[in-house]
Amino acid sequence: MTNLGEFALWVALPVAAWGMALGFAGGRTQRGDLVLSAERSIYAVFFLLVLASAGVMAAFIGDKFQYWYVASYSNAELEIFYKITGLWAGQRGSLLFWALLLGFFSSICVFLNRTKHREFMPYVAAVLQGVMLFFITVLLFADVNPFEQFDFTPANGQGLNPQLQNYWMTIHPPTLYLGFTAFTIPFAFAVAALLNGRLDARWIQLTRRWILTSWFFLSIGIVMGMRWAYEELGWGGYWFWDPVENASLLPWLTATAFLHSIQIQEKRGMLKVWNMSLVLMTFLLTIFATFLTRSGLIESVHSFAQEIKIAYIFLGFMGSILAGCVVLILYRLPKLQSENRIESFVSRESAFLFNNLILIGAAFAVFWGTIFPLVAEAVTGEKISVGPPFFEKVNFPIGLVLLALAGIGPVIAWRRASKRNLQKNFIIPTAVGLAVAAGLWIVGARHALALVTWSICAFVVVIIAIEFWKGTRARARIEGEGYVLALFHLVTRNRRRWGGYVVHIGMVMIYFAFAGAAYNVDERAHLNPGESVEVTSPFGHTYTLTHEGLSVSIGRGQRNLVWQAIATISVKRNGKARGILTSEKRRYTTSETLMTEVGIRSNAQEDLYLILSALDDPDGALAADSDAQGIDLQVLIKPFVAWIWYGTLMLAIGTLIALWPSVDRKRLVLEAMTERPAGDPAVAGAAD
Repeated sequence: MTNLGEFALWVALPVAAWGMALGFAGGRTQRGDLVLSAERSIYAVFFLLVLASAGVMAAFIGDKFQYWYVASYSNAELEIFYKITGLWAGQRGSLLFWALLLGFFSSICVFLNRTKHREFMPYVAAVLQGVMLFFITVLLFADVNPFEQFDFTPANGQGLNPQLQNYWMTIHPPTLYLGFTAFTIPFAFAVAALLNGRLDARWIQLTRRWILTSWFFLSIGIVMGMRWAYEELGWGGYWFWDPVENASLLPWLTATAFLHSIQIQEKRGMLKVWNMSLVLMTFLLTIFATFLTRSGLIESVHSFAQEIKIAYIFLGFMGSILAGCVVLILYRLPKLQSENRIESFVSRESAFLFNNLILIGAAFAVFWGTIFPLVAEAVTGEKISVGPPFFEKVNFPIGLVLLALAGIGPVIAWRRASKRNLQKNFIIPTAVGLAVAAGLWIVGARHALALVTWSICAFVVVIIAIEFWKGTRARARIEGEGYVLALFHLVTRNRRRWGGYVVHIGMVMIYFAFAGAAYNVDERAHLNPGESVEVTSPFGHTYTLTHEGLSVSIGRGQRNLVWQAIATISVKRNGKARGILTSEKRRYTTSETLMTEVGIRSNAQEDLYLILSALDDPDGALAADSDAQGIDLQVLIKPFVAWIWYGTLMLAIGTLIALWPSVDRKRLVLEAMTERPAGDPAVAGAAD
């Protein structure tokens, strides 16, 4: 199977090149046979990439250590689950996995459009094949071939990094890659629109669900990475502004801006150049995120790279895409002129534009903070680090403005908001926000940033709640329905609008949790068996944590574990027993560094987070010496962290609601999407 996979990867190269050439030729000549061949070549490349990926997984499962990639990321003792996920564990496999997912989405795109939107599909197929061709070329010619073999067969492999042997880490990269690759579809349609000159809002309508799909997976993937960092890295946090964390955040920021700005183009025929630029920027940032982890230019726990050659290849690809798209936009500039202008600063168009500018400002700050150390080192020869203080100082104010706009933008009037509109929509939410800030101050909350965040959260929630209430009440009165049924029908009749509101509620919940970090408690203690430490929560109750002793087990080769030392901590809250938590130190055969497994007790109010910082005498503990039981324990109390995960669930629900077609609009949208504008030439090649 592995030999077949390698053969399939080589065959995919000419097929992708052929398909790309046919797509551009078919779009230029309007020849249906060329277009049909280009579309069918996408199915062929996807099938070949499936075979190649299956070959890599077969090599992992079969412990074929003669393959460099398998020997570097697996060994005989690794669990079968992690062997299967070895496909995306390292640089070589992850690039193949990227191409595989793109082939999957490309095949879906071609299938869904096999009998419609024929004026776009030749160029869409060509662009998709071009991107797949790039990744296949990288795999085969940039010293990252997953099928490269040693001249000999090692007795065993090096094994997988223990920090990657975590449930969240096995699904975090695939989810992010789904987001990265899905956005290639909107990019392909945008390029097709530039090439064929059909530059109204139709290409946006055709790709809206693809944009939402990409945004959905990017959002979930980023939060899964946060959950992995929180549980596995043992430092007590969920975001450290690591370069690779930043790389995944950048396309999310620009995609979020795009989702908002396309509403202005659809509603008012404005921001056409801006939207084209955002599509280009977001696609390039998905490639940049892939490049950054594989270029060898950064150090990160997420980084896969070992070959610097690939950095120049990715930079060349991104530069070519940027230059080509800029030329196309300039060429089509007369057709990209806005049909209207912003009439008032106080309007929905203005709010959405401001939202876009803030999001792009945040993206630029994160981008510059990420690449500045590379630029500085290239110029001065000295390594300079840009850490969390810079990103937090710049992005906290930006984040608060974005949070406020989440409430303001959807309810302010189009064109020009009247005084009555402003009073009706904002007096009550503003009063509630101020009341929340005052109430929190009275009960003892004094952190200014947290108070402002929570008051804005209240402001946004009240706006959205009023919108739901007004819509439900009106429908119940008009249709004579009960309030629950009226709410259900209200949402199903305009899923895009109400799903967006649910997404905003999810973001409010996440902001609410972020603000809780202002009241984190961090205590450290040295404990011998029987000794206790008391830690007071910001909510006033006291935890009593008692060290019950260490237990040590020898791995005996299982899961690459040499040994693990488990500290058992009994927990009392205000004197009442609350069970046991454990925290561990582990040593693996694949790493000289001791790994930490934290103990977490989580509820909606706070997380109790225990870190076994150090053992007094590891050798003595391993020898079961009763005098070698002392530990250093770090105790963290982290308010509201669970609301990050709750908010992400709400965000996912809202996005899924928005993705589903509205009942009343299904027929109209289908007709609009399948009807060809008068005078347009028919493009042959639709599947029979």
